[in-house]
Amino acid sequence: MHTQKNVLPTATRQDFPIVGIGASAGGLEAFSQFIDAIPNDSQMAYVIVQHLHPMHDSILTELLSRVAKIPINEITDDIHLAPNNIYVIPENKMLTSFDGVLKLSPRIKDTKNQAIDIFFTSLAEVHLDLAYGILLSGNGSDGTIGLRAIKKHGGITFAQDIDAANNEMPQNAINAGVVDYVMSPAKIVEKLIEFSKAEALAAEENESDDEAVFQEIIKILRHHSGVDFTYYKQTTIRRRIARRMTLNKIISLRDYLKILRGDKLASEDLFNDLLIPVTEFFRDIKIFQIMKEKIFPLLTNRVTEGNSIRIWIAGCSTGEEAYTLAIALHEFLGENLEGKEIQIFASDISEVAIAKARIGFYRKSQMRNVSETILTKYFTPNINGYKIKRQIRDLCIFAVHNFLTDPPFAKMDLITCRNVFIYMDSFLQKKALTTFHYALKENGFLLLGKSETAVPAAEFFQPFDKAGKIYTRKMASGRFVHSGLGANDKLKSFKTDIQRKEIIKEDFRKSAESLLLSKYTPASVIVNEQMDIVHINGTIAEFIELSSGKPTFNLLKMAREGLAFELRNAWHKTRETGSSIIKEGIQIKNKGSISEITIEVQPLEDTSDPYFLVLFYKSIIRKENVPTNGFTAEEIRDDVNLRRIAQLEKELAKIHDDVNAISEEHEASNEELQSANEELLSGSEELQSLNEELETSKEELQSSNEELLQINQELLNKQQEINISKNYTEAIVATLREPIVVLDSMLRIKNINRAFSKKYNIAKEEAAGKLIYEIQNHLFDNLPMRAMLEKVLVEKTQLDDYQISVNLLPYGESIMLLNVRQVTNETSKKQLILLAIEDITERRIIEKRLQVLSDGFEAKVEERTLDLLIANEELESSLKNLNVANVQLQEYAYIASHDLQEPLRKILMFISRLLGMEENISEEALVLLEKISKSSIRMNTLIKDLLAYSSLNNPDRQFVATDLNVVIENILIDFELLIHEHKFEIKVGQLPIINAIPLQMNQLFYNLISNSLKFYKNDGSVPKVQISSKKLTLKQVKNYPVLDTRFDYCEIIIKDNGIGFNKEYENKIFTIFQRLHSNEVYMGTGIGLSIGKKIVENHLGIIFSKAEENIGAEFHIILPM
Repeated sequence: MHTQKNVLPTATRQDFPIVGIGASAGGLEAFSQFIDAIPNDSQMAYVIVQHLHPMHDSILTELLSRVAKIPINEITDDIHLAPNNIYVIPENKMLTSFDGVLKLSPRIKDTKNQAIDIFFTSLAEVHLDLAYGILLSGNGSDGTIGLRAIKKHGGITFAQDIDAANNEMPQNAINAGVVDYVMSPAKIVEKLIEFSKAEALAAEENESDDEAVFQEIIKILRHHSGVDFTYYKQTTIRRRIARRMTLNKIISLRDYLKILRGDKLASEDLFNDLLIPVTEFFRDIKIFQIMKEKIFPLLTNRVTEGNSIRIWIAGCSTGEEAYTLAIALHEFLGENLEGKEIQIFASDISEVAIAKARIGFYRKSQMRNVSETILTKYFTPNINGYKIKRQIRDLCIFAVHNFLTDPPFAKMDLITCRNVFIYMDSFLQKKALTTFHYALKENGFLLLGKSETAVPAAEFFQPFDKAGKIYTRKMASGRFVHSGLGANDKLKSFKTDIQRKEIIKEDFRKSAESLLLSKYTPASVIVNEQMDIVHINGTIAEFIELSSGKPTFNLLKMAREGLAFELRNAWHKTRETGSSIIKEGIQIKNKGSISEITIEVQPLEDTSDPYFLVLFYKSIIRKENVPTNGFTAEEIRDDVNLRRIAQLEKELAKIHDDVNAISEEHEASNEELQSANEELLSGSEELQSLNEELETSKEELQSSNEELLQINQELLNKQQEINISKNYTEAIVATLREPIVVLDSMLRIKNINRAFSKKYNIAKEEAAGKLIYEIQNHLFDNLPMRAMLEKVLVEKTQLDDYQISVNLLPYGESIMLLNVRQVTNETSKKQLILLAIEDITERRIIEKRLQVLSDGFEAKVEERTLDLLIANEELESSLKNLNVANVQLQEYAYIASHDLQEPLRKILMFISRLLGMEENISEEALVLLEKISKSSIRMNTLIKDLLAYSSLNNPDRQFVATDLNVVIENILIDFELLIHEHKFEIKVGQLPIINAIPLQMNQLFYNLISNSLKFYKNDGSVPKVQISSKKLTLKQVKNYPVLDTRFDYCEIIIKDNGIGFNKEYENKIFTIFQRLHSNEVYMGTGIGLSIGKKIVENHLGIIFSKAEENIGAEFHIILPM
């Protein structure tokens, strides 16, 4: 078992294979099989990417480490790759490869999980032919695009066979044609090792191979495909060749050349590898937005009546780009489509790709960038995918075409050629751009790929949208440069700096033979099975000509008048008989005159494909001095006419023979067609029957699929429950204070909890794998422990509260309480022993001490019980006396305050009368009367406050629903004149309705608002008072220990911007008679806030203040709701 989470590999040179492995549902078993088969020294790095739900924790590293022979690393950001290491993606992350370093990024929420595609694509772009891609069990289509990228860059791809638990993911990749091998996980490892060794040997062998072998391969490709790869990027071609060699287990480049020479299929495989289609619908969606916003409006405005919008997609691959452009244009035109003719020409050099494009059928995995709206509007769905609708299909014309050699489409409004130039060098890029310039209309547009440019032909194009790589045609003199039909020498003549040119010395004999062949052999052409000219020898202008319209190199279309029928007839007979056919006396028109020629058609032998040589002979007209003596002019004319008639009769007989032959062929063809028609009708009936069976099977599969989905969901739910239960159990075990250890059947430690590690001072990593008797200097190696464990192993029993006494150094004599259970590992089916250890040594010592204390305590309890009985009687007597005193105190307070108020009223009344007689009283006496009046008023206020404070203890008050909004509103009415006089700004928020004593609530808020209005700053600023409230959360309630968490609470805050007070008084101000200012400055008794606190406490709440001098004060009242 190997797991690494802290010690990570250091940076190494990236010259070893990197294997990407992707899976989702059912992937654990496949991963385990794959990793179990990896040897100790494969010299490869393995990166595992698994789909996980964003909320799931990954334990993949832990699970796979049980079967791995090499280290497993959980990926952290910027981790370096090293051979003979396995790397696992953590949960809820996306992974990319960057020059030998793995980069992590967070997964975007609520998006489709394409983690495998993203990683495989980056792996291919960085590591090229050293990248291997493997898709194992899983649902969905993730990974298909990534495997295509790996193949594109020269890597090798694998998919798990049909034994996969969920084979949808590998099957999608297989159906897309991007998988090289389909096999089991273990077999994939064997094949990887085999490839790795083969590539190492090939690298050593090919260092000695010279450039000539590579050029020979290029020639073979040109011969078989008609495509010259001389000026394509050679690094790309060499990667593709290396890939084919690896797949065919070939080490030497020369050996591969021999296979290519003798096996046409091998050449086709290499050609198809060079043309791996890498395209998708709505690739680079921003480009199509630019098209709609900038290009399409210009194209539609330029179209005049009777003309069409003409677009050419060069290098269209399997058609996605063409259909995307057609859909975008169709959406742009909308209702304006009617009356506008659209022609979209889509071409590619791959016949296979064009065949797929013409069908217009695409699998669901290929539609990931297509919105539901477009799918519904422009595609017809079926079981396996989607087919393009006729309205879009009719806009597109697909053709096999090489824009580097074939005549281009003409008068184009827009040409797109995306991601094709990346495979060509600058010479071919310039040639292609020259062709596109020739093909475009004035001010036409050219669209290139995001990593491509028109710089090689800057004289022909200027940027229109740099970001979108859109160019416009310059007003320059354009021309189409035809490179010849298979004539590679002509293609090379366009490049001034010809590389690797060999100087061949010809001897005089070869030179003479070349001269004789060119001067005295008849004019001829070589044609293929379609009668297209592939080679010309001599001057053939007398026999063929270029006609107006689209350029063509078909011999029948280029033949002069009178020659086409004879050519077709002779070629047809040659193809049927395999022998040479000669046609004589054929008259053709040339520049107004009639010439007589002979043609000969011969099949060419020893060629890979059928080719025919067509020779043209001119009839020799002999000029003889025919004596006219004895012949009149009329007789001479008759003789000429007779010869002409004979010639025509001869031609007529030949035509009759040809017509008969053609008629017979037609009859035979009709019979074959009739027979084929009958077979088709029969086949149609069988297909109809089969279709009905398939429909039935489809319904059954649908039903089964629904059941499987339900079962799968249940399994996922169970798995989630198991994970929750497992995490819950592990959390419980981790937090237990008792040491716990898990042992295997050999008594080796599998795991320990935190308490065990702390108690016996040993780390989990240090303990793992050791015998329990070996740890910590044989701490547990004693007879009682051995006897207990052997008893459990032999009797396969369990023990509850099994007590043993052992001498544990350095702990001394210890008493342990053991609980033992045997459990089974569900994965490995192995028996494990769960041992819980509780050290009860201290408990036993305490129990002994408690027993001693208990004996003495019982005696003391008996002694103290009598004392308590006496004390209790005294306490009850004191309580009665206290209640009586309390009642008397309340009566006294009421009587005292009432008796005191009466003399005060009289004193105030007499003072008032005396002040009314101020003319008869001296000034000194008036001052004394004023002081007496003020003191009397203060005394009256104090008595009232004392009466109010004493009345707060009345238990007969009733709690009712009290609306604090109404309470505050009434209080503000009382202070209306004061508020208006000092221009107070009062803000009151929405307040709650609470269960309270209304009179006390009025008293509480009256005192608090009165203080805010009293202690304002007289500095010219606007005095403000703000009253607000909020409901407290349970967490906030818990911040106040005195509050009962069973109730809901609200907090009312009264805040002002007055004079405030020092923070040291925040608690003191609620003490009775506590004043912060003298009566000369502010009137008061120092009882108001004490009353407020008493009221809040009566309502089981709390009150506190916060203040700052010259800033303001705020009072917080928390009451139950």
